[in-house]
Amino acid sequence: MKTSQLREQTDDELRGVCEDLRKQLTDMRVRRHTGDSSEQPLRMRMLRRDIARVRTVIREREIRKNG
Repeated sequence: MKTSQLREQTDDELRGVCEDLRKQLTDMRVRRHTGDSSEQPLRMRMLRRDIARVRTVIREREIRKNG
């Protein structure tokens, strides 16, 4: 997910994307800990980074609004 694509979305859309990504990551962690070794570590890393990107854009907007 590119940052430029995230910046084009509204605040509500970003929150929805973040929630969806966090749910995916949680599901992957649960499956990994229950013995399903087919989970891809690279996919988990990419999810964590995508979540960080979304949260960064949200935080930038908050700072700009309040700043």
